Amino acid sequence: MIELLFFIFRMYELVLLVRVVMSWVHPARDNLFSDWIYRLTEPVLEPVRTVLPIRGAGIDFSPLIVLFLLRVVQRVLFGSIGVF
Repeated sequence: MIELLFFIFRMYELVLLVRVVMSWVHPARDNLFSDWIYRLTEPVLEPVRTVLPIRGAGIDFSPLIVLFLLRVVQRVLFGSIGVF
């Protein structure tokens, strides 16, 4: 069970990193893969954007914040049992 949760966290981190790379490349939105990535990440990224709006150069730091928060949650969940 713990291994499954750890795997899910890692896969979501990978999906977030793919989303970051996709933001640099700008693939077509009608692409099924990019649509899938956006559907998985946008519900988590959008609330962070509302708290931390894009300012200045227009750089979106929400994926970085979410990755940081995922790591904090992992340390709290798995660190107490010695996995992380």
